[in-house]
Amino acid sequence: MSRRPRSRIRWNGEQVLGRARAGAVRGLLLGAEHLLAESRKEVPIAEGTLERSGAATVDEHDLVAGVTYDTLYAARVHEDLTARHSPGRKAKFLEDPANREAAVIGELIAAQVRRALRG
Repeated sequence: MSRRPRSRIRWNGEQVLGRARAGAVRGLLLGAEHLLAESRKEVPIAEGTLERSGAATVDEHDLVAGVTYDTLYAARVHEDLTARHSPGRKAKFLEDPANREAAVIGELIAAQVRRALRG
């Protein structure tokens, strides 16, 4: 009677999930920072207050990233399509880059997850 070869499998599922999550957090931050940089190219500038109020954040628990502009008038400026701005500056300064850069942001996140899983 021949013996069957024996194999051992060690499951490192928690470690793998932890690495993937850490990579996702890094990727989300890179993606949010990329979006912030792109939106700053289009944000209307009067005194620069609106542009300086921009911030990129990541909620590590829920794996959600955000880009915000924190002034009392940010939403109004973003939505007012009738306002006149300096050349290259416009309304929808956050929405348009978010739509345009979605694939790049997705790739930034994916690259960081892949990198974390390799290491």
